[in-house]
Amino acid sequence: MSTDLAIETTDLVKTFGENRAVDGVDLRVPAGTVYGLLGPNGAGKTTTVKVLATLLRPDGGQARVFGRDVLTEADAVRSRVSLTGQYASVDEDLTGTENLLLLGRLLGHGKAAARERAAQLLEAFGLSEAAGRQVKQYSGGMRRRIDIAASILNTPDLLFLDEPTTGLDPRSRNQVWDIVRAVVSQGTTVLLTTQYLDEADQLASRIAVIDHGRVIAEGTKGELKASVGSGAVHLRLRDADQRPEAERILALVLAAPVQLDPDPLALTARLDGHGTEQGAQEQAARALSELAGAGITVDTFALGQPSLDEVFLALTGAGTSTGTDTSTETVRKEAVA
Repeated sequence: MSTDLAIETTDLVKTFGENRAVDGVDLRVPAGTVYGLLGPNGAGKTTTVKVLATLLRPDGGQARVFGRDVLTEADAVRSRVSLTGQYASVDEDLTGTENLLLLGRLLGHGKAAARERAAQLLEAFGLSEAAGRQVKQYSGGMRRRIDIAASILNTPDLLFLDEPTTGLDPRSRNQVWDIVRAVVSQGTTVLLTTQYLDEADQLASRIAVIDHGRVIAEGTKGELKASVGSGAVHLRLRDADQRPEAERILALVLAAPVQLDPDPLALTARLDGHGTEQGAQEQAARALSELAGAGITVDTFALGQPSLDEVFLALTGAGTSTGTDTSTETVRKEAVA
C-alpha cells in the first residue's frame, strides 16, 4: 500500500444473510484530505465505515488503514482512527464539560490534562457558554459539535464522519462544515459519508458515489460533473401549462434527459456539447430558438456546469433531496417577452 493512502480497499464485501450490503467496494483515499462517500439511504455507506473502523468483520476482499489490515491488525487500526456516528454518542445527562472530562480520562489523560483539553475543545467549537449545561438541553447542532469534539480528544489520523449533518438547519450545517475544515487543516484525514450533494460538493476533494453496495463512480468533483456532459441548462417558464411541451422540445432538440424541478415553472436539461463550453452554448441557443418558435416564453435561463444533483441523477436514475447548484453558473440571461 502506498504511504500516501489513508484507506485502501480491494473488492470489499460485507453480507447480512442474503443481502450484500457492501458488494465489492474498491477505495483509495489519499491521506490529509476529505473523501466523500455519497449515496442514498441503504446504499452501503455506513456498513463500509463500520468495516473500516473495525466494528464489523468483512466477509470478503481486503481493507487497509494506513497500511494496517482491518481484520488481522485491528488494534493498530483503532489506535489511529475515531468515529462519529449518525447519532450522538455522548451522555445526555452529563454536561458538555463532564462528557469531555470522562472521555478524556478514559483515553488516559490525567485530571489536569483532561480538563485543559476539554476547555480547549469547548472554546474551539463555540460551546464554552453551554459547557455547564446538560447535553439534553443542547440544540441539534450543538449536540453534533460536542459529538465531534469527543471524537478528537486525542487527535486521530483518520476521522470517520457518518452523515454528521443529517437533520441540522443550514446554520448548524455550516458550523459543522467549518469544524471539518479545521480538523483537516491539522493533518487529519476525514472519510465523510453523506446523502447531501451540496455537502460533498463543499467539503470533499474526491468523491465515490455508492449505490446498492457498489461504487458506481469515483473522482474529483470536476471529473464527476464532466462525466455527465459539458453543461446544464436551467429554464424558468412564464406559464406552467407550457412545461410539458417545453420538456418535449428540449428532449428532442438536446437528445438528453430533462429533469422537472420542484418549481412547476422550472426545467433542467444536461448538455453534451461534445465536451466543450462552446458546444454547450450552441446547444442551449438552439433549444431557446425552438422554444421561442413554439410560442413558449422563457423568463430566465442559466447555463452552467452540471451540479452533483445532476451527476447523481444520471448515475443512479434516482431523485435527489437538494436543489440545483447555481453556484457554478457561467452564463445567465434574461429573456424578454
